[in-house]
Amino acid sequence: MDNYTLITGASEGLGKALAIKCAERKMNLILVSLPGIELYQLACYIRRRYAVKVCEFETDLSHESGCLYLARLIRENNLPVNMLINNAGIGGTFDFSETGFYVWQKHIQLNITGLVHLTHLLLPELKRHPHSYIMNVSSLAIFFYLPQKQVYGATKSFIYFFSKSLRRELKSYNVHVSVLCPGGIDSNPLHYLLNHRSTSIARSSSMTPEQVAITAINGLLKGKERIIPGKWNRLFIYLDKILPAFVKDKLIWKQVRNMKQQYAEALMQGNISFLKKSA
Repeated sequence: MDNYTLITGASEGLGKALAIKCAERKMNLILVSLPGIELYQLACYIRRRYAVKVCEFETDLSHESGCLYLARLIRENNLPVNMLINNAGIGGTFDFSETGFYVWQKHIQLNITGLVHLTHLLLPELKRHPHSYIMNVSSLAIFFYLPQKQVYGATKSFIYFFSKSLRRELKSYNVHVSVLCPGGIDSNPLHYLLNHRSTSIARSSSMTPEQVAITAINGLLKGKERIIPGKWNRLFIYLDKILPAFVKDKLIWKQVRNMKQQYAEALMQGNISFLKKSA
């Protein structure tokens, strides 16, 4: 029976790029996202272009019922999953005290609770295969303490620790766990605008979803523990270890101020819809 790769948050951005790169390798796919026509358009395109099997399911993984619903659909349709890519997540740049708690609650429910719950539900199926894979999407932000990304960074730090610990626990079952830590991604017009009008560091390190997806899938299939796409991003990790704290703080605050300015300009130029979508 043909195996399937399950990708969450698959309708746009990195998730969409991951789906296409997997299809290029002739992997059958289970694509999961919130309700929206983009998911069905992607599924139809992949079936037509790559001649692989594709199942698309709409559900909200930030709710327990959404995870249970997805697991039930996989079981009822007898879909053998040997690769799980936990890409679904929510981010944003917000002042902690000036943002409603429901925003932080949503971050935690999707980035942490949904990821852990879905992984737990599918683990018996993954263990059943001679070899299987899990890739969890964290962020380069976990290596730096960024103002206005306090909850986002914390949730992605959880994913990083969870992935590295789970990797050791599942080694004897031949379940290979990798954690992906991308930097800035030009995943939609707003992100492209912010990345390419920002500091030279942000411009140099930003990548397209397709570039990140290629590195991610290659690293996952090689069984790499930590995957950091882009030579600039790997350089940042090295510099973080050797630069004095006061230098790093200056660089971080410069980046934050620049990001605020770019958000303000985006609002003035009428890119409000992109702002809401990205948040």
